[in-house]
Amino acid sequence: MQPAGSPGQGRASIYSHALLPFFQAHCIFFSKRKKKKKKRSTLHPEIKQWTNIGMANVTWNVARCHVPHPGNIVPGTGRQEHFHPRFMKTFSKYRTPFPFHISRSNRPGSSASMGMASCNANVPERASDFHRTVWGDFFINYSSEPLQAWKSEEWMTERANQLKEKISGLFEACTTPVEQLKLVDTLQHLSIDHHFNKQILTVLSSIQDTEFNSTCLHEVALRFRLLRQQGFRVSPDEFNRFKDENGNFNAHITNDARGLLSLYNAAYLFTHGEADLEEAILFARQHLESMRNNLEYPLAQQVNRALHLPLSRTLRRIEALHYISEYKAEPTHNSSILEFAKLDFDLLQRLHLKELKALSRWWKDLYSEEGLAYSRDRVVECYLWSYTAYYEKEYSRARMILAKIIAIIILTDDTYDVRATLEECRKFNEAIQRWEENAITLLPDYLKKLYLKLMNIFKEFEDELKPNEKYRVAFIRKAFQVLSSNYLQEAEWCHGGYKPRFKDQVKVSTVCSGAPFAAVGLLVGMGDDVATKEALEWATSCTDAVKAFADVTRFMNDLCSFKRGKNKNDVDSSVECYISEHGVTADVACAKIDSLVEDAWKTANRARIEHNELLPAVQRVVNITTSMPLMYGNKKDAFTFSDGLKGVIKRLFLEPVLL
Repeated sequence: MQPAGSPGQGRASIYSHALLPFFQAHCIFFSKRKKKKKKRSTLHPEIKQWTNIGMANVTWNVARCHVPHPGNIVPGTGRQEHFHPRFMKTFSKYRTPFPFHISRSNRPGSSASMGMASCNANVPERASDFHRTVWGDFFINYSSEPLQAWKSEEWMTERANQLKEKISGLFEACTTPVEQLKLVDTLQHLSIDHHFNKQILTVLSSIQDTEFNSTCLHEVALRFRLLRQQGFRVSPDEFNRFKDENGNFNAHITNDARGLLSLYNAAYLFTHGEADLEEAILFARQHLESMRNNLEYPLAQQVNRALHLPLSRTLRRIEALHYISEYKAEPTHNSSILEFAKLDFDLLQRLHLKELKALSRWWKDLYSEEGLAYSRDRVVECYLWSYTAYYEKEYSRARMILAKIIAIIILTDDTYDVRATLEECRKFNEAIQRWEENAITLLPDYLKKLYLKLMNIFKEFEDELKPNEKYRVAFIRKAFQVLSSNYLQEAEWCHGGYKPRFKDQVKVSTVCSGAPFAAVGLLVGMGDDVATKEALEWATSCTDAVKAFADVTRFMNDLCSFKRGKNKNDVDSSVECYISEHGVTADVACAKIDSLVEDAWKTANRARIEHNELLPAVQRVVNITTSMPLMYGNKKDAFTFSDGLKGVIKRLFLEPVLL
């Protein structure tokens, strides 16, 4: 979660003093040249103007290529870009890491942001250029209206309990495996399956052990997907019944839109070496795209969503909102299930609003402290992240703890990359490794405050846990120390001007994404049935699903940042390291990184099968991994520019589903 944007104060110093004479000479040279129109750089488009400042501030601006010259005038605007093309190779790409690890740079024209960079303890804090929170104190001041104007919350809760009992009876009413599969699929699509976990596991276990001879593509694919999601081993050979002797899919299924959609979504649960499923994806996609404009509601909408993002990579609560509006149009819809889904969503939404209010107050008390204004203010987005791991009522404690852990990642990340000098980074990491109050003697005043706050937050976590659960805090403390060590490694690389090899860069930057720490943290507040010692040890090992989480996070973020083309005085991204090491074009490097993302999804799918005994923990890690397409879909950074998330947050937390 390494921020991309302005370097830390120490980082600016290393460039500014060494390069000042060089840049001063070139500034004079360029100022005398005849103005020529240059192709507009995509670097730092948000920089609007050049601010004339005294030579005391030129040091910092030279370090960041903030030098006025005709060569970086944007044609027709009079604006000057951040970097002159001739100097761009001197600096690393401006990189926007994982939402926990976000881009930032300094605002031109701000006296704080123009301060001379040095190792002086009195260096003024520099403001970041990522925008302020789009929410302000909205959730602190928000007062919920009655869920339904003519129904009380108590009535809705009682009605939901009645419907839940009624729906439980549907499992016994199903007379065939196909009916059972369709019931489970409906409950999952509507995001109410958590109320029926035991019944669903019983049904799927029975179906797994029963011979299934259906010749319906939709039914076979649905069975395959539901079983694999639950961690059961199912062979891709199940689809051979729809192929000819040459291994090609039969022509008669090419017009079966429902079957092709089910095949498409099922095949995305592929693991390594399952080429048949990759071929199934291509086959299904080809024919779905050819018929997508001729389908009727709601199948047309479901096909379009899947072609944009397969079901297994879609956030369940967003899919639930879509399906709640579509389910009534299904030929076999059940009115009790639909009513229960609406009631459950609205009742949970009320709980989520209370949590957002409490978390926003907690963050405001923390963030308003003097000395922390350099860090990002994204607590609502932190909560959204936590929510993607678990939305259920029983995980309220876990959800709040994880949201705070993400906030810790932000504070620490911004400290290493925006505020601290290299020497301060070393001392800060040393204090974190020692993890004792007397280590504050190593630190400057602003870091003393932050260090004590971090220790207090971990103590708060421990206080929230039961006596037999308190040992879990040691796991997240260790994960935090590993994260800190890797932040320091990146700082050392940056200050030393060292470009790591691709393999070394990925090893460090995936940890710096914050994902491994978050994977351990998401277990801490869960119940004993999930957060076992074995599960915590598995998460701490950063293998399979956790490693996949980190890889998807890192690589999708790097692809997004590379497309934006911003530069940062920091170690190169994975894309740039691959280009440098292998001497390939940007397109080839991006294709390689894309393939690594797909490999990571395969690893996550395999983890469900290989760690069936840890499936509840594995599934939560996979859940939060599916948030990456929301944040980085179409290679756009929706977290850094969080206006793009306002609509999703409103739909999930502020707009009830009317009965």
